[in-house]
Amino acid sequence: MASTSRTPTGRGRGRGGRGDGSSSLPPPPSTLPLIIEEFFIVVYEDPLVKKALPKKFADYLDGQEPAKVYLRAADCGPRLWTVEVLFDGQGRMYLDKGWENFAIAHGVDFGCFLHFKYEGDDVLTVKVFDGTMKATTT
Repeated sequence: MASTSRTPTGRGRGRGGRGDGSSSLPPPPSTLPLIIEEFFIVVYEDPLVKKALPKKFADYLDGQEPAKVYLRAADCGPRLWTVEVLFDGQGRMYLDKGWENFAIAHGVDFGCFLHFKYEGDDVLTVKVFDGTMKATTT
């Protein structure tokens, strides 16, 4: 049985590997930093009540839990909407007071898909898609 030597990247010298231990592949996911800068939520419940954000995003902010965030609607100018944030002590983060005003102004309804991008400094850009996945603008 022929032996195939393995490189540190886990590839053999045959098919595809260069055999010198170098690789153009990124490091395995376990060695990359966990940075959650973009995420989405789908509105399945009342669009005007507080909205839970993904736990991984709350974990990303661990130790920097803001009392409020500023929402900017994508493609709708520079206006920032101030929204209070709640943390439940179990790692969950919610958009609370101020969310209703943002949701009404930007047509957030049942079935909407909301794409969030964290810009830093407690600013989140939000792009709203309706139930047909068409981006809404106001």
